[in-house]
Amino acid sequence: MSPRPSDRRSFLKTSVATAAAVSVPYIFTSQDARADEQKSSESNDRPLVGCIGTGSRWNAVGPNAMQLGDVVAVCDVDANHANGAKKKVTDIQSKKGVQRDVDVYEDYQKILDRNDIEIVTIVTTDHWHSKIAIEAMKAGKDVYCEKPLTLTIDEGKKICQVAKETGRVFQVGTQQRSEMGLKFLQAIALIQAGRIGDVQHVAVAIGGSPTSNSIPVVDVPSGLNWEKWLGQAPLVDYRWAKEGKQTKTRCHYEFRWWYEYSGGKLTDWGAHHVDIAQWGIGQNGDGQGASSIEPIYAKHPVEFKDGMPLQDDRYNCATNFHVKATFDNGVVMDIKDSHQDELGFNNGIMFTGTKGRFLVNRGKIVGAPIDELKDNPLPENAIAEVYGGKDPARSNAHMANFFECVKTRKLPISDVFTHHRALTTCHLSNIAIRLNRSLKWDPKSEQILGDDQANAMQSREARKGYEVTV
Repeated sequence: MSPRPSDRRSFLKTSVATAAAVSVPYIFTSQDARADEQKSSESNDRPLVGCIGTGSRWNAVGPNAMQLGDVVAVCDVDANHANGAKKKVTDIQSKKGVQRDVDVYEDYQKILDRNDIEIVTIVTTDHWHSKIAIEAMKAGKDVYCEKPLTLTIDEGKKICQVAKETGRVFQVGTQQRSEMGLKFLQAIALIQAGRIGDVQHVAVAIGGSPTSNSIPVVDVPSGLNWEKWLGQAPLVDYRWAKEGKQTKTRCHYEFRWWYEYSGGKLTDWGAHHVDIAQWGIGQNGDGQGASSIEPIYAKHPVEFKDGMPLQDDRYNCATNFHVKATFDNGVVMDIKDSHQDELGFNNGIMFTGTKGRFLVNRGKIVGAPIDELKDNPLPENAIAEVYGGKDPARSNAHMANFFECVKTRKLPISDVFTHHRALTTCHLSNIAIRLNRSLKWDPKSEQILGDDQANAMQSREARKGYEVTV
């Protein structure tokens, strides 16, 4: 969506004041510190890490990375986030006896240009993930990137291509594969052990996106480079409002509810639950995936035409939805905001097989097959085998798995290839509900069949200067 003429004038007006503050990227470095870092890296087997994106989610990812490596630089287009991250890194590392200057950048290329940095964490908005990740791999960095990895199917294809070409280790931040009390690993182990027979149906509940009233145009906050935050997305005004106790905005955290920057709950939580669901039914490998996507119903907070929202002043992702995905192996997956059957649940995955069923989410794993474990437990190594022979029963397991793979050069537990297959189902679901029609998908050629308009929505047009190239 392009801003209306009046909006563009407003954008330019509100951006002028910010431009003075951000036109010269903030870069704080120390030549002596850089020399000290190089010496330290030669004598210390802890990898040096650069953190790209330091908003709310980074407050978990960053400290987890600091348990296993030393952060030497942070980057964010919001100077408030970047400077806060520098302080947090300095405080955490100094308590561990690590005395390092931490460089602060606005431009992530400054991190990718550094030869001393081996690993980058990417915890930006979803629409920035792919460009940064691809350029990081091509710059020789191993990557830990938060989910959902991509905004479009085409971005996933490109990431998989570059990962193969560069051989970089890449972990996606789908922590359900490592942590959450091992409930999801137990679920996969149960299925692989044949405890529910052949899986026939999967019900996935992931919640619906919130709504907002019309969000007014306001001045860009001090320290935020709004134009760079938008990146590949269309140039629009900054919007912010307070509705009761909730903040409504196009920006930090709330970007999830705008198709321009994310995919609503279908990618925000689908990245977790659809991933586990496809793992459970054996449909996350190369050439696998759904063959048809049928939108049963969907409710959006704004009107759509040709798959595009007609209003730009409020959230536009689906608040309620039901999508039916059918796989070539005969399994049907119903993806809903919530399931209202006799076992109605608002979040989780219900696996149903020829011998029984069970429900798993972050709080519990329940059902007759679980009860039967008291008398017929899984083999002692069953979960470890699901986890690639490693022991996931430890703190910080997901990040630890990544750092281990950086050393061994093996595929981590949440690799880009399986994640791309799961997200493809999520992206196809969004395309189907935005166009309000069923889609036929060829998972081998990765093309939508007989629908040029839908196929075009595998990608998006990037704003000039922010293209994603391989």
